[in-house]
Amino acid sequence: MNDFPKNSIYKNTQISYTDSGKGTAVVLLHGFLENKKMWHPFVEAWQTKFRIITIDLLGHGLSDCLGYIHTMEDQADVVHAILQELKIRKAILVGHSMGGYVALAFAELYPEYMKGLVLLNSTSRADSEERKINRDRAIIAVKQNYALFIRVSIDNLFSVENHERFAEEIEYVKTEALNTPLQGIIAALEGMKIRKDREVILHFATYPIILVLGRKDGVLLFEDTLDQIEGTAVRLLEFPDGHMSHIENQNELLKSISVFLKTC
Repeated sequence: MNDFPKNSIYKNTQISYTDSGKGTAVVLLHGFLENKKMWHPFVEAWQTKFRIITIDLLGHGLSDCLGYIHTMEDQADVVHAILQELKIRKAILVGHSMGGYVALAFAELYPEYMKGLVLLNSTSRADSEERKINRDRAIIAVKQNYALFIRVSIDNLFSVENHERFAEEIEYVKTEALNTPLQGIIAALEGMKIRKDREVILHFATYPIILVLGRKDGVLLFEDTLDQIEGTAVRLLEFPDGHMSHIENQNELLKSISVFLKTC
């Protein structure tokens, strides 16, 4: 598999990405405290039929920090720069959690690039006032006890019933998250806190969109997230578990998204 990281320079900042396979371009965007390694099973499954691009977003994985706040627009500009470098004019974007926010910002800024969109355990809506307060609390918490913040944050992403079942996977996610620099964590929290509401994209996009939700997601409450696609052509894919569908429901997700990619 051609998954050896490549480096690009964006505004004097190193960005790490992978590029494997041929065909329609599919860009995989990880979430907060994650990195491009999370997509390994998906790259393995899809690279024989598609061109798969994975990117470490600003302040995550092997990509450097750009500033004290990484807005979703900043992250989207990074994605655009990589696609330009690779001479890719159209792509399907798949974003997990924060990666979904980045994908939506990209869709707003560069609509001509969009061929399809998968919002994986994500939402088009801006943070509520309560959520913004929680972001500020998270910034204080991570400054006070970095390792504890990581461990608690990752545990909360999985449904309680899955903590024992996926104990090994959870430990791996924590280990990877602990490689995220403090500045990257704070910059991402600040960026997510001020992101725009982009629900309008779900209503007027001319390309197919799928929203993947977990019924026991403790981060994005299922019922609160569901109504954003009322009256739209967005297809819903729901699972019985938490915020980490790519782990908790990996086989089913792979099959469903594979079908979706072929329809785009």
